[in-house]
Amino acid sequence: MRSMLIPYLLRKGVLLFVFSLFLFSCSITDPDTDPVLPLEYIALTDVAYGSHPRQVYDIYLPAERTSTTKTMILIHGGGWSSGSKVDMNAFRDILREQFPEVAVVNMNYRLAGPNLSPYPMQVDDITSLVDELREKRKEYTIGEDIGFIGASAGGHLALLWSYGYDSRKQVDMVCSIVGPTNLTDEAYLNVSNLALEEMLAQFGFDETQLMTASPLHRVTSDAPPTVLFYGGQDPLIPNSQGMDLRDRLAELDVPHAFYFYPTEGHGWVGLNLLDSIVKLRAFMREYF
Repeated sequence: MRSMLIPYLLRKGVLLFVFSLFLFSCSITDPDTDPVLPLEYIALTDVAYGSHPRQVYDIYLPAERTSTTKTMILIHGGGWSSGSKVDMNAFRDILREQFPEVAVVNMNYRLAGPNLSPYPMQVDDITSLVDELREKRKEYTIGEDIGFIGASAGGHLALLWSYGYDSRKQVDMVCSIVGPTNLTDEAYLNVSNLALEEMLAQFGFDETQLMTASPLHRVTSDAPPTVLFYGGQDPLIPNSQGMDLRDRLAELDVPHAFYFYPTEGHGWVGLNLLDSIVKLRAFMREYF
């Protein structure tokens, strides 16, 4: 009897061991087969990308983002010497509503002042921010592809960085809203507006420096798709600024769109603003 019981217990023990091993293996998480919960929406404000108090940004990370999620960077205006990322909150809200799959970054940068030129300081800040986003792409779960929307001085900076400083070719598109494009424009060099003259004087009077700081003189045939918005009655931006860049983009065969509002000034509201939003959205759908 005992000799028959031992094989029975052994067989039963083996079966129990195999069954227990099966249950245990089913409880282990298999990263290749188990479903991954989608990421939640996250908003972070005043994240530092440098040691200066102005070197901060807000970032809005969409739900269900992945390692290929693109990031749109917003750059405020203010004549290079004033302004804040808060000024771009309306664009932030439009993007989050119309493009919920896109990460949005709203940045501050160091401001120009007495004996403190905006160039190259402010493009250096953009480089620092882009490097920061690239270094944190795994932490944020975003890709390397970026775009820019800049207004006024921010439009100038967005174009300048995209054309002259995007060494990794990360920029998929750039948008300038009433941004200066050519600091060597005769309309600027012969300006009679004292306030405008003082604003432009921040870049100095060396022609080589002015050309280097001008998107028109930095654009090449491999520039990213560009969309431009300008007003015909703008007291700060001569009509030639947007039109000359439009023509240069056409010569270089760079994908672009140019929208001109003859009765508008340095920014607009109402139906023309709605029209601009619709056109920007269409451009982003095609290129971003």
